[in-house]
Amino acid sequence: VQLQASGGGLVQAGGSLSLSCAASGRTLRTHVMGWFRQTPGEERDFVASITWSGGFTDYADSVKGRFTISRDNAKNTVYLQLNNLKSEDTAVYYCAASTLSANYQYRSYQYTFWGQGTLVTVSS
Repeated sequence: VQLQASGGGLVQAGGSLSLSCAASGRTLRTHVMGWFRQTPGEERDFVASITWSGGFTDYADSVKGRFTISRDNAKNTVYLQLNNLKSEDTAVYYCAASTLSANYQYRSYQYTFWGQGTLVTVSS
């Protein structure tokens, strides 16, 4: 499974961005798609996840009400809409895919496949 993330950029605080993650290859092996983010010297933190089947979603408390994860099964693509961005949202955002069957997965070790990351910079 290959993941291609895109959509990062520079935005002012309070603004919005939309990230995309296109999956290719043996995508039927995957059950959950997730977004994580990482800043230099820090661990990769969970942001949001969604299941291909049923669309079960989960969010980190820090982004609830501001970020929305969605998916387009026909396009094998997952999206992350980032609204009301704050300076602390600045990070490299990674999409990931898990083959595990649980609907809610928020640990990075649960994900097998990772995209290359896309940088989101929020200026205050």
